[in-house]
Amino acid sequence: MELITLSLLLIKHWYVDFVNQTDQEVFGKGVYGNLTGMWHSGKHGIFTMLIFFNSIDPINCVIVGLLDFTLHYHIDWIKMNYGNRNIHSKQFWRDLGLDQLAHQLCYILYVVYF
Repeated sequence: MELITLSLLLIKHWYVDFVNQTDQEVFGKGVYGNLTGMWHSGKHGIFTMLIFFNSIDPINCVIVGLLDFTLHYHIDWIKMNYGNRNIHSKQFWRDLGLDQLAHQLCYILYVVYF
């Protein structure tokens, strides 16, 4: 069951970050408190709650959703403000990879803890 949950979280991440994300969300993630940046992380939190819905109690579903929202928001904000923005540089790809690793480690934490 844990492997299925982890797989669903990774698919969710791909979909929300790479398929469903708007240009406004991308730019909003770098401005602390920006509503479109918060909405991007909110989508992550909502989908995470839904993924855990059948395996944990409703209160913990809300907790894991809020945790995912909060961690995702701050990981993205850090990347947008301190990461390299030149897609032609090696550092950009290192920063993007670190960002993705941070999100994936959060998902492992959720599955282990909840």
